Amino acid sequence: MTYPKTALAQTVVELCKSKGVKHIVISPGSRNAPLTIGFTNDPFFKCYSIVDERCAGFFALGIAQQLQEPTAVVCTSGSALLNYYPAVSEAFYSNIPLVVLSADRPKNLINIGDGQTITQANVFDNHSLFSTDLKLDLKDEKHIHSNESVPVMVKVEDRFERLLGLQKNIQTNNEEEINMAINMALMKKGPVHINIPFDEPLYEVVDKLSVSPKTVEVVAKKHDIEDYVLQSCLEEWDTSPKKMILVGTNMPNKIEKKWLDEIAEDDSIIVLTESTSNIHHKGFFPSIDQLIDSLTDEEKEELRPDILVTFGGLIVSKKVKQFLRNYQPKHHWHIDRKQANDTFFCLDNHIETTPNHFFESFLPKILHFVKSHYKTHWLEVKGKRLKKHKEYIVNAPYSDLKVFSKVLKAIPDDSILQVGNSSAIRYTQLFKVNKTLEVYCNRGTSGIDGCTSTALGCAVARVDKPTVLLTGDLSFLYDSNALWNNHIPINFRIIIVNNEGGGIFRILPGHKNTENFDTYFETNHRHTAEHLCKMYGLGYEAVSDEDKLNAALPGFFTESTQPKVLEIFTPKKINDEVLLGYFENLKETPNKNTASDD
Repeated sequence: MTYPKTALAQTVVELCKSKGVKHIVISPGSRNAPLTIGFTNDPFFKCYSIVDERCAGFFALGIAQQLQEPTAVVCTSGSALLNYYPAVSEAFYSNIPLVVLSADRPKNLINIGDGQTITQANVFDNHSLFSTDLKLDLKDEKHIHSNESVPVMVKVEDRFERLLGLQKNIQTNNEEEINMAINMALMKKGPVHINIPFDEPLYEVVDKLSVSPKTVEVVAKKHDIEDYVLQSCLEEWDTSPKKMILVGTNMPNKIEKKWLDEIAEDDSIIVLTESTSNIHHKGFFPSIDQLIDSLTDEEKEELRPDILVTFGGLIVSKKVKQFLRNYQPKHHWHIDRKQANDTFFCLDNHIETTPNHFFESFLPKILHFVKSHYKTHWLEVKGKRLKKHKEYIVNAPYSDLKVFSKVLKAIPDDSILQVGNSSAIRYTQLFKVNKTLEVYCNRGTSGIDGCTSTALGCAVARVDKPTVLLTGDLSFLYDSNALWNNHIPINFRIIIVNNEGGGIFRILPGHKNTENFDTYFETNHRHTAEHLCKMYGLGYEAVSDEDKLNAALPGFFTESTQPKVLEIFTPKKINDEVLLGYFENLKETPNKNTASDD
């Protein structure tokens, strides 16, 4: 087999292999040649070539999101590395294991005026779990001094390391740092950065390894709940008639069904879920905004929980965040092995374990259900809100709201739904999503910058299911380089809701229909996806009214010989009116004496 000649590249590649880092997303370059040679010549690795580093970062994030195992990105030196930053920050806040392998130049070639020689060490420190700057392999004395431009202090440093026999220690150091980085990504689920200096020549190869790096295995930390913590929780739970469980971003089938069923039997508990929670139960409350937005102050006080239990990733709904900040519970517990965000400014208990382990340790010890009408009452309200929701959607004019209602119903069972940020995920939240779908969205930083690339990475990792991206026009256009990709599966589908700009800004306070608003807030445009699809070889269809949409949707999801894009044009100047009217319609207080229509 062919290997890079440099021992440092061999060490990185072999340790990635030993730790099961199988998927490698490479952006072409020269300084990273030793790594590219090592990964692409070993059949263990599945390598992808993505030119745009920002797209490459999110593509790798999509793979890691689905597999829940570290995926590596490899780039050359210089500004290439900085283009990973949006994906790194998303991985950091979404707990996705991403391994950044950046090639660098030797220290003596940094900050001397050469091109693409930025300071790369620790560049992601604020948004990574671990960063390391590996040490360059020592050269023989003749080679060191053949370059008279080498600064004197670097020459002296290298000479002393050579004289003291530190080559072995350098190898040991590098092995330890690489092990620590990848183990951190495995254990803590987040991004790590390994900066790797290479000296020229970069393209030399050998047919035998010169190193045999030691693998340090991951030691799993037990996350048992302390007895006093469990006892304290039980005491608070047994005296609280109003308990709310709010679930953020969550992988499908992560919570055991028996615990969900047991929770649903307790009338003192209401469970609020989001589209990205991937949890479904007839006794739970999806579409949170339907319930929250229409409540009076008196009803909000009635809804205020004694105990709030949260688990999963970040919450989408602004309305539930505002509600719980204004009507704070007495206690807020967050269940997570890694961290707890004080999102509602009242966190008092971080339970450092998994939700399944917590429920297994906690629920069987509950002595009795507290007598309560908490869930019963709000299920009744939910039924009335749902009736009003359905009536409004049926009679709504053609608009973003109408389009999302139809598209979400049309997506085939057992598909993966990747939702773009901004208006796309917020519209999706208003509907009860098909329980057979897996729903994902980049909610770590909630940016629009890599939604398409992430969906493509997901589609490549999950060939067992078709992936559908539901996104807005700005999000799609912003990440259009994602289509510069030779790995797109033919069952990949993109649905673009094109309202000619950032339509979500029209529902916010401010002066609309002015040149200033159109240019700097809504960012009006007339661009479409048609020519991009032609350039990249994707099927394309466009619709602009309800009848054409109804006709297009069934055939859009059928088998084809190429990926397909459906672009749906909506009337931007009524979208905000329809959405605001939707919430106004829900504000009519339901009659508590009327039977539920759900």
